Amino acid sequence: MLVMSAKDINKSYGTDVILEDVSFSVNKGDRIGIVGPNGAGKTTLLRIISGELEPTSGELFIKPGFHLGYLKQRNNFDSQGTLLEEVKKSFTRFYRMEREMARLQELIKDHKSSDFQKNLAAYTDLLEKYKDAGGYTYESEMESVLANMGFGPETYSKKTGSLSGGERTRLALAALLLKAPEILLLDEPTNHLDLQMLEWLEKYLNGYKGTVIVVSHDRFFLDKMVTRVFDVRNTHLYCYTGNYTEFTVKRQERLESERRAWENQQREIKRQEEMIRRMKERGTEHLAKRAQSREKQLAQMDVLDRPESESGDMKLQFHVEYKSGNEVVTAEGLEKSFGERKLFRNVDFKIRKGEKVCIIGNNGTGKTTLLRIILGQIQQDRGYLKIGHNVNFGYYDQGQLMLDENETILGEMKNAYHLYTDTQMRSLLGRFLFSGDEVFLRVGDISGGEKARLALLKLMLSGSNTLVLDEPTNHLDIQSKEVVEEAISGFDGTVIMVSHDRYLLSRVPDRILELTPDGMIEYQGKYDYYLEKSQERHQLIESQQASSGASRGGSSAAGGPEGGTEGDSGKNESSLSAEDERRLRKEREAEERRQARKLQSLEEEIHDLEGRIEELEKALCSPEHMRDIEFLQEQGQIMDQLKQELDEKYDQWMELQA
Repeated sequence: MLVMSAKDINKSYGTDVILEDVSFSVNKGDRIGIVGPNGAGKTTLLRIISGELEPTSGELFIKPGFHLGYLKQRNNFDSQGTLLEEVKKSFTRFYRMEREMARLQELIKDHKSSDFQKNLAAYTDLLEKYKDAGGYTYESEMESVLANMGFGPETYSKKTGSLSGGERTRLALAALLLKAPEILLLDEPTNHLDLQMLEWLEKYLNGYKGTVIVVSHDRFFLDKMVTRVFDVRNTHLYCYTGNYTEFTVKRQERLESERRAWENQQREIKRQEEMIRRMKERGTEHLAKRAQSREKQLAQMDVLDRPESESGDMKLQFHVEYKSGNEVVTAEGLEKSFGERKLFRNVDFKIRKGEKVCIIGNNGTGKTTLLRIILGQIQQDRGYLKIGHNVNFGYYDQGQLMLDENETILGEMKNAYHLYTDTQMRSLLGRFLFSGDEVFLRVGDISGGEKARLALLKLMLSGSNTLVLDEPTNHLDIQSKEVVEEAISGFDGTVIMVSHDRYLLSRVPDRILELTPDGMIEYQGKYDYYLEKSQERHQLIESQQASSGASRGGSSAAGGPEGGTEGDSGKNESSLSAEDERRLRKEREAEERRQARKLQSLEEEIHDLEGRIEELEKALCSPEHMRDIEFLQEQGQIMDQLKQELDEKYDQWMELQA
């Protein structure tokens, strides 16, 4: 079912064109990721879809009755109400239904009323709608969503004005999910979420019945979440089917195909122009006529636009001025509290020269605090900390508090590294995508991504042998993230970083240290290894808890005459004759063969359906169909049927796998 379409959307600010001839269609249940460089117009597009911003020209269609919910990157709450009051605004529909049901209940108490049957029918109908909408479960749903966003009951009375920027964003996301609009518009929803929250959000959104359109630079999230990608760059929008990894492959294939077609056409144009020139040089009447004919053909040629060129990448390479000793940081029994709030205790670890170590943990466990203790900016309450010989720290602060907001970009760099001439510094700034008069912009007026690039340049010039990085890929677009990852991977010194970027965690660290309130847990490997071992650890803990609970339950439950039947079951098995065992084995083998054939047949059907859906998605994304609303609606209905059939096949497949 078609729920949204755009036709030739344009957005300009004066002569500055942001979006040009943007067309697309969205079906019910789509999971769409919007990607592209910083400043390409992704948020602008979301604001146009939400109705917050008017396009300069073009048409936007949203199916009547489909409500939008929009999560902004910032400024989500202006009210001074409590956390609970803000969240409860998501349930106004239930409160209206409850008031109406209460009114109808009073009316149907009068059995003799002439409207009794009408009121009873209305009450029954409303009760059914209330139940179907989740009226009996919304309070428990609220508690669950808030808990998974890091808000326990003790936070419900907090004023929203006292919350940090990250807390406000998480609260706004929780409130929006609970409101459950038919179309979710999410602008960088994974910002400020720890790993546990990220995994929960992915599961929640994958089970969400509505349509999701998300702007994100989180490649791991996009791979898990989306089935289509809108690539916004150079004022245009390009539509791809598949997740982020599939998009990168298809985009490269498209660019290569367009480049070859353009180059071939350019060669043909030059060949024709050369032939025309030679014909004219010969000066005969016959050749002059042929030259004119070729010129007409050339003028009528549909000349291809030059393929889009990538914007320049940041040039980042860390270098070491002098090497540190082998032991960089040694910590034993570190403990830190703020007032009555204990962040962590019993923290032990050792970091050696050349290691790349990532510290992870839930929000509020004190990861940034631990980095600041290592740097000597604050003191631990208890414990031993030793910094090794010749260790020279370079610090990247995720809040960019070490930048002077009142200084210009050029001034900020000159103040830090005054030995560089203006020309040299401007050349360096150019490597970090600050060109022309941009270097005279005030630091306080530039974007979060630009501040991040400026801080990284300062860090690069420091020559530090030990980099301490607090969320180094926050605020960066995907291209810049990849540059940072390459620079960290190629660094000869030591790296200690805090990050929730799972793509980075999958590529860079030698070790992962998980900070908990009760100590540090070490994992010798990257993110996949951490996930595997962390899951094993939690399963072991659950198993131990279950076994301790069983042992407390009494001896009879563990194997007494009434509860334990291990000996009895053994006796039953041994009482079977050899012939019976052979017969049972043959029956099991025959059933397994039947199941295998069924499974194979289902997998073939699933593969066929997925192929048909992909072909249909390609047709819906093709430019010639973008303006045909009738076609989009018709094909959208077919798409819904195919997806429903696919879901049914997957359900059957899951049953066979059980």
